[in-house]
Amino acid sequence: MPGRSGPKTRGCWRGLGAELPSAIAALADGAETLVIVGRGARVLGAVTVADAPRETAAEALAALKAGGGTGILMMTGDRAPVAARIGARLGLADGEIHAGLLPGDKVRLVDAAAARGKMAFIGDGVNDAAALARADVGVAMGVAGSEVALQAADVALMADDLRKLAAARRLSRRTARVIRQNLTIAIGAMAVLVTGSLFFELPLPLAVLGHEGGTLLVVLNGLRLLADPIRARA
Repeated sequence: MPGRSGPKTRGCWRGLGAELPSAIAALADGAETLVIVGRGARVLGAVTVADAPRETAAEALAALKAGGGTGILMMTGDRAPVAARIGARLGLADGEIHAGLLPGDKVRLVDAAAARGKMAFIGDGVNDAAALARADVGVAMGVAGSEVALQAADVALMADDLRKLAAARRLSRRTARVIRQNLTIAIGAMAVLVTGSLFFELPLPLAVLGHEGGTLLVVLNGLRLLADPIRARA
């Protein structure tokens, strides 16, 4: 009979009249999940299994941090040793790792983070749905995500590659800069035309050229995003 590691599991085995051998019991508090196999009160064996982070997760988190102004928190329902092992592989500090969380605990952490600034939450499980709905931006993993998580999220990544999230943020920031540039160009062109018409006898062909030229500059500046190297790599 398989069972999860931990004090409750050992109590369950004692209820069946079985005791875990010391070698197996020592594995229960490790950084991997312990699965015990037995028949009746007899323990036949045990095996440990471990989750592995997505191959692109460490690179994606490093890219998000490199973008500046971003804090990373890892929230999981796994035991602390398991979370610490995964967090270390992702390059996270101890203070960034929160383990043994229930769905309500994740919501409280999201609330606390949202009080300090804009908060994006990435998840794929049923237990992440409430936190996804509470965050300023909820991002669900579209490939591996549960139906509940997808419905609660604002954004769904349709590829199992977290690097696309970092690329999307970089591209969105560049898009915002281009929009501000376009507004400056458009307002500047209109200011010149209005000033010219009020204080000078601006010829109609020149006014049309200035108006349409400003529009053309805005369009050409926006088209630069199509050749953006970040977008191409994503």
